[in-house]
Amino acid sequence: MSKLFRRYGAAWLALSPSVLAAAVCFYGCIGWMVYISFTRSKLLPKYEWAGLLQYERLMTEDRWHVAMANLLVFGGCLIVITLLLGGLLAIAMDQKIRIEGTLRSIYMYPLAMSYVVTGLAWQWLLNPDFGLQQVVRDLGFNSFTFDWLADQDRAIYTVVIAAVWHGAGLVMAIILAGLRNIDGEIWRAAEIDGIPTWRMYWHVILPMLAPVISTCVVLQSLGALRAYDLVVAITGGGPGYASDLPGKFVVDYAGERANLGLAAAASVEMLLLLALLLTPYLLFKRKAKA
Repeated sequence: MSKLFRRYGAAWLALSPSVLAAAVCFYGCIGWMVYISFTRSKLLPKYEWAGLLQYERLMTEDRWHVAMANLLVFGGCLIVITLLLGGLLAIAMDQKIRIEGTLRSIYMYPLAMSYVVTGLAWQWLLNPDFGLQQVVRDLGFNSFTFDWLADQDRAIYTVVIAAVWHGAGLVMAIILAGLRNIDGEIWRAAEIDGIPTWRMYWHVILPMLAPVISTCVVLQSLGALRAYDLVVAITGGGPGYASDLPGKFVVDYAGERANLGLAAAASVEMLLLLALLLTPYLLFKRKAKA
């Protein structure tokens, strides 16, 4: 024990303030939030135990059901489309094209912008009064309609469009890095055997990229779960609350609606959903290392 302390004591002492701060600020706040979800807290915290009252209220809250349904639509579309688009872009970039550096910068440029800027840009572009719809009508196509921002059934898809534009470049970069790590001998062997390129990608390359793809899925899932500023900038959760997401639900109820207990209960459910998403990924990574 004394040898370990002499060897690592300085490092432990140096890291202890950061570890203590993380334990108090992160795990302590999570524990406080979980406790508050079992109280009748409104504008200010109340520490009187109320059992599952807030969770029962949450299950009867129509806006919460809409937000969770939108999360499934938003998250599912975001993951599938960014994987397909980012994967195709990565395959195209892997062909050693001359302007690869320029194209990579173009595809990665959206990542340099915040979600607020991205949301505002797409809100202006999709606005039916002066955006894409009006531009096309000015060209003479007076019957053209693209008013998804004002459509309760389609408003959430405008958020999907902006999120895909923002996140496809990251998926492309991750998958491209995975493609560049594949041994070139595999491709040479495939050429000798006369295996079609599409078959190589589907039956050989794709399984080899499984860890990379799982990382992209986890990253996009986390992005969808904590989405707030993007939906606020594009739709504000409207029309009504048709494009609401859990993140906006929590912020609205913790602030404007002054219902801290209900917001905490919604946060706990989001935390449990996050655990469900991360557990298979962590088990997969652990199995891969074994």
